[in-house]
Amino acid sequence: MLLDRKHNPYHSTFGSEIVTCRINGHNGAERIRFFVKYGAGRFDGVYGHRGNIAYEARVYRDVLQGLLMSTPRFYGAYKSGSDPGLWLILEYMSGGSPASWSKDPRIMVRSAGWIGKFHAMNEEKVKDGMVNFLHRYDANYYKGWSLRTKRLFHRVHAKFPWLAQLCGEFERRIPELTRAVPTIIHGEYFGSNIVNQGGLSRPIDWQSTAIGPGEVDLASLTHSWAARIVRNCEEEYARARWPDGAPHSFRDTLEVARMYMNLRWLGDPFLMEPLVTRLGRPKAKKSVFLAMQALVDLHSIGQRLALTDQGVG
Repeated sequence: MLLDRKHNPYHSTFGSEIVTCRINGHNGAERIRFFVKYGAGRFDGVYGHRGNIAYEARVYRDVLQGLLMSTPRFYGAYKSGSDPGLWLILEYMSGGSPASWSKDPRIMVRSAGWIGKFHAMNEEKVKDGMVNFLHRYDANYYKGWSLRTKRLFHRVHAKFPWLAQLCGEFERRIPELTRAVPTIIHGEYFGSNIVNQGGLSRPIDWQSTAIGPGEVDLASLTHSWAARIVRNCEEEYARARWPDGAPHSFRDTLEVARMYMNLRWLGDPFLMEPLVTRLGRPKAKKSVFLAMQALVDLHSIGQRLALTDQGVG
């Protein structure tokens, strides 16, 4: 029996609600809350980066459900006759909040260890071809973000003269990402997509799950954090994924993954066109914030690689 429906207050790609029901079980009637995501009729796959609700449901069913980790419980998917989209029905994690909201830096470090363990557990699945339905990051996928970034920012090239150079360097180093041992990655492993529930990391929003280098998730998690927290996250990740020691290529691969992660934002026309199609006042405040974060981080990478000694803009 349906008792209550409430809109999910947190932003997500898909519409979602918190649904409270009464269910008759072995121990009598029980109140239970579900987290329900609703598939939309029209869907933007963002150049192969993101899957729809059916894709995410399959990730929960075929990848996450059997791992016995702390991801939300998967109850199933439902197709309503009157609704063109699919419903994804998950456990509602009461009392949880985004990991990035916590004032305790150990929460982020713990999340780095969680994803390192997850990557280690799933390398064999990729090798054995058990998850071939997942999107796979290849050279063309990576290069697309660089090409779109150069196209979207060509009108303001004089303002950011080093950006095209960074894009070229990224394209040159794409083989470092494609050579890395592939595993199953979350794809958008930001602190906002990790629920901290009583000190336990519980990642959500798996619609961008893919096959690629685990360093992409670590780059996402540590973006824009203080150097000390970033260093602790990197060390915890390496311990969790490679108990016998990280490969020599780890640091270099992570640096290229950071380049990709920033270009993934800058090369998304939906996010950036409100910012770059005019030279006057920007229209979209969120786009400005994301762009400046990405540009500052890319510029820092360029300085570390000795590609630029200029200011950001």
